[in-house]
Amino acid sequence: MQATAYTYDPENRSGQVLLDDGTPVPFDAAAFDAGGLRLLRPGQRVRIETEDTGTGAGTGAEAGAGLRITLVTLQTF
Repeated sequence: MQATAYTYDPENRSGQVLLDDGTPVPFDAAAFDAGGLRLLRPGQRVRIETEDTGTGAGTGAEAGAGLRITLVTLQTF
């Protein structure tokens, strides 16, 4: 799945991405570390892998509530 980097805290190695529908989804340090990145800038296009947490469903802001990001890495073509 593709997304756009929205926020990133280099001290905590965590932040948020925006899905293509505009839904923000947070990621933790484990997901960032799994991608092998050293830095992430807002606006960068990224590839994410997710797993369903079983909470939240629907559209808009609710759609991201049921996802947990397990990997964040740069989008390559």
